[in-house]
Amino acid sequence: MAVYEGHSSISFCGIITYSVSAYNILLFLDELPEFNRRTLEVLRQPLEGGEVTISRAIGSVTFPANVMLISAMNPCPCGYLSDPRRKCSCNPMQIERYLSKISGPLLDRIDIHIEVPPVPFRELSNQTAGTNSATMREQVLDAREIQARRFANESTSHNGRMTPRQLRKHSQLAADAEGLLKSAMEEMGLSARAHDKILRISRTIADLDHSDQITAAHISEAINYRTLDRQFWS
Repeated sequence: MAVYEGHSSISFCGIITYSVSAYNILLFLDELPEFNRRTLEVLRQPLEGGEVTISRAIGSVTFPANVMLISAMNPCPCGYLSDPRRKCSCNPMQIERYLSKISGPLLDRIDIHIEVPPVPFRELSNQTAGTNSATMREQVLDAREIQARRFANESTSHNGRMTPRQLRKHSQLAADAEGLLKSAMEEMGLSARAHDKILRISRTIADLDHSDQITAAHISEAINYRTLDRQFWS
């Protein structure tokens, strides 16, 4: 499913269709490894730079493509790998072939990826109310207002599009936060791109917390949002 603003559209392998003149694209891909790998690799450019280039023999044209990608996948073809209640029926080769549809560079460009375990019955039957949509909306609007003030005199409008220079300028780390980030980089073997994404996410978490400085708690939460590249692609 793709929700977009624009007119002309193109199709990749008859699976994904979106507007080449579009912007602010919300693209949801369910069962991500079931898509053709070459099709998925096309997403690397818009995820990284917010634009897509169409090349042909007579020349190339670049279109704006500000993509917000949301995807879901199973850990293996049968879906029961690491499930404590059911036994996985896949062999190692099947699991490797399934996960190899998603390359490390593509995964590296996704800001947040987490494992969602089965929900225990006690939580399903829990009567405690969680955070409602109205409260979440208020928190998001507060964070966006903070970012609007931060980038008032700059071309960037939100944390997710900060340049490396802006990232260093607006990401003041507490001493313990810097040490935690350094340890995570060394122990998890994260790339420079993952480092910057952790900083961007931490900056947003700090904004939600109305904190000017990024603390160790903010860094820790952001690191926990980058687990799949360590678990399945290490």
